[in-house]
This record gives sequence, structure tokens and C-alpha cells, in this order.
Amino acid sequence: MATEAPLRIQLVHAWPDRAWSHELELPLGACVGDALLAAGRALDAAGIDLTDLGLAVFGRAADRDSRLHDGDRIELLRPLLASPRDARANRAAASRRRSR
Repeated sequence: MATEAPLRIQLVHAWPDRAWSHELELPLGACVGDALLAAGRALDAAGIDLTDLGLAVFGRAADRDSRLHDGDRIELLRPLLASPRDARANRAAASRRRSR
């Protein structure tokens, strides 16, 4: 009986001044939570605290129950410092002040 190949998954996280990446192999049917558990020591060694981080798979919002597929990239997302709407409004206001 042939066994199916494991899922190859990549975890990534970026800070303003550096980036981190970790490769995993997980069994078929694994979800994001399984990947985070499997990467526990690597996350600890990199100083990554999952408490306030969001999750995405290839830029699409995900949660710990999201199923994974071979080749998926799980992104550990930092919290926003400002809402995109407020940041856009601030940039527009600054631009108007400069153009006067």
C-alpha cells in the first residue's frame, strides 16, 4: 500500500528589520494549529510570541483550524499600529499640507 507524501509547509514572520522562515513536513489533513505546534521550538528560538499575531495562508486570513495543502505558506502577522483607513487619511492630510 502506497503512503501519501507529507505536506511541505513554510511558516514566515517579518519584523521591520528582519524576517524569519521555517520549513515543516506535516501529515495529510494537517491544519494551521498543527503547524504551529510542530514549529513550537523553532518559534521559541526565534523569540516569536503567537499571542497577538494574526494568521494568514498566502495572504488570506486563516485560523488555527484552517486546513493546509502541500506548499502552503503560513504568515504570522504583526498587529496593525494604525488602521489602514486612519493611515490613509493621515497621509492625505500631510500631502495637502505640503502642497500649500
